[in-house]
Amino acid sequence: MELIKFSALFAVTALSEILGCYLPWLVLKQDKSPWLWLPAIGFLVLFAWLLTLHPSAAGRTYAAYGGMYITVALLWLYWVEGINLTRWDIAGAGLALAGMAVIMLQPKI
Repeated sequence: MELIKFSALFAVTALSEILGCYLPWLVLKQDKSPWLWLPAIGFLVLFAWLLTLHPSAAGRTYAAYGGMYITVALLWLYWVEGINLTRWDIAGAGLALAGMAVIMLQPKI
């Protein structure tokens, strides 16, 4: 159950980071409204705050978060950008999630 809780929080954190970076990308690369900077800033603030909700040390949290970020970024690639994932993408996401689980579920000493 603990892994599900960590994973869900990491997924929301990753989505916040991706939105916080994707919205400025739309402004700078696709000439979308500069007003997108405002929600982008909000998402990046939310991202930083969400990282503080994890009970582990900051460095360990950031390391484990990377596994979920990789997975959410690949899902974004598929759902938002419409690019099919390769078996290599899927294998990499699986390895990244396994690494996240190893880091977050290590025995408490």
